[in-house]
Amino acid sequence: MNSRFSKSLRNSCRAFTLVEISVALAVGSLVLAAVGSLTMYAAKSSLAMVNYVDLDSKSRYALDIISREIRQASGLLSFQTNRSLTLTNAYQAATITLTYSPDSRKVVMSKTGQADLTALTECETWNFSLYQRTPYVTGTNILYYPATNGTGVVDVNLCKLIDLSWKCSRTIFAQKVNTESVQAAQIVLRSKQ
Repeated sequence: MNSRFSKSLRNSCRAFTLVEISVALAVGSLVLAAVGSLTMYAAKSSLAMVNYVDLDSKSRYALDIISREIRQASGLLSFQTNRSLTLTNAYQAATITLTYSPDSRKVVMSKTGQADLTALTECETWNFSLYQRTPYVTGTNILYYPATNGTGVVDVNLCKLIDLSWKCSRTIFAQKVNTESVQAAQIVLRSKQ
């Protein structure tokens, strides 16, 4: 009876061996690492899509506001290359200034008699080119003459078309990923005589 008791006691006290525990921990760690990796990838991908859609809608809204003001402008008063544009609207007796600040990554629109409006945020680049309205046609393109005088200096009085482009982006999990929204437009000053 004593040997039977000791045999059943030995069977009830059995446990995992060190090798079994090590294998179980290794397999469990691999499974958890795979699940964690897939979760991070899914979160990053969905956040990238949400950011892209949000940046695109904000850029389109900014394009609507900026293009409306440029189309209604009666002339270009001054500019600083890829920093600011100052336009006049003789019919509204207003001056409109679009200013890009690379430090704050914003484009702000100021209009006489109105509060400043932040048209774009998270803006990496903001570029513009000034052209005359007269096009010239090549075999493959319709191009415009630059708004320059005979010496190559930009003449604001000749400007009738503004070619704008910008790029906005965000970071995801402290990494810059492909979440930019690029907008480009050629806008004619319709009210200019």
